[in-house]
Amino acid sequence: MLGLRTTIYKVSDLEAAKSWYSKAFKAEAYFDEPFYVGFNINGYELGLLPEENVIAKGEGVMSYWGVDDIFKTYNYLIELGALPHEAPVNVGGELMVATVYDPWKNIIGIIYNPYFKLENE
Repeated sequence: MLGLRTTIYKVSDLEAAKSWYSKAFKAEAYFDEPFYVGFNINGYELGLLPEENVIAKGEGVMSYWGVDDIFKTYNYLIELGALPHEAPVNVGGELMVATVYDPWKNIIGIIYNPYFKLENE
């Protein structure tokens, strides 16, 4: 295993989602096709796929995006129209996590983890 590479969110409106995620992650899509939109988030892939049929979205697996300020990021996502899922909470030491629902009911996780460093950092 080489580590995580891509997190994909299914959305019913690809154009609206592309705009929302561009603002949420402060990044422009590097791959933009009707079947897939891809963002490079500091070396990690955030992908958007068109959702043909509305499906129930589970909470069994969540991806957490690293942030420097969990409260600022959480509030920013809420201001953009995300809905609260789990407010920022301390999970031990300085570790904090939070989750929100994007406008398409996908769960976006954010994490403040000063202990985690990539091998090449």
